[in-house]
Amino acid sequence: MTQAKPRDPDVVVLTCALTGVLANRNQCPAIPYTPEEIAEEARRAYEAGASVVHIHARNDDGSPTTSPAVFARIKEACRARSPILLNFSTGTLSDDVSDQVAYVRDVRPEIAALNMGTMNYAKYSEKRRSFVFDMVFPNTYEKIIKLLHAMNDAGVKPELECFDAGHTAGIKPLLDMGVLRGPLQFSFIVNVLGGIPPTVESLQLQTKIMPAGSEWEVIGISSCQWRMLATALVLGGNIRCGLEDHLYLPNGVMAKSNAELVEVAARLTRDVGRRPATVDEAREILGLGPAS
Repeated sequence: MTQAKPRDPDVVVLTCALTGVLANRNQCPAIPYTPEEIAEEARRAYEAGASVVHIHARNDDGSPTTSPAVFARIKEACRARSPILLNFSTGTLSDDVSDQVAYVRDVRPEIAALNMGTMNYAKYSEKRRSFVFDMVFPNTYEKIIKLLHAMNDAGVKPELECFDAGHTAGIKPLLDMGVLRGPLQFSFIVNVLGGIPPTVESLQLQTKIMPAGSEWEVIGISSCQWRMLATALVLGGNIRCGLEDHLYLPNGVMAKSNAELVEVAARLTRDVGRRPATVDEAREILGLGPAS
């Protein structure tokens, strides 16, 4: 990976998170399952203005999988349809990251998402006054370091997913050990119960904690998404949208595709006087080096 060059502050890396791991077609018929469906959504997102797609793998029935073979099929299908940059999830509740290590090293997406700390991960229903789900998402340093070694060996850029300020501050030992190397790319996830709330002040805090010169984006989960994307655009950050994060357009209508969400995000970007990056510009901004 190369050192990122000084960048045009008006250019925005727009990422689309295509499918996630929790939502299914009972909740939104547009969620892709198969590698071919994921690749078609990636192509449509690219044509709508995205330069990166964030991908979780599914079995053909929609259940989540971490199979390296499925990730390989996804990459092949995506590459046949568009030049969009691939960002693979490495998230897992298990301490065993052997599948993730395998597809990072063997499939080699340009970017791999790396969760940076353990947290309560929950969803609460105010209507029912009960939890929809309630779990701990474990991400020990041991687990993080195993994944970083795989990313470093494969030349894959880690995208540092930080749900709270402690996750952002917690990178310091990894930098000191040399297993995490700049230039750094952060994703600040807001509005997950157990993490930082969806406010302007949350993003301001996170960007103060991160090392100077780092790239960052906001990931707004659920109904806060459009407000938080606008906030990030004003503060100079990059943005992520997609059916993993929120199923609805700003008018409350369910999206018929990821591309519909990207079209709104791209328009919002232009409306504040910035513009979506091309794939080549995103490569340069994120310090990815030339295409292989």
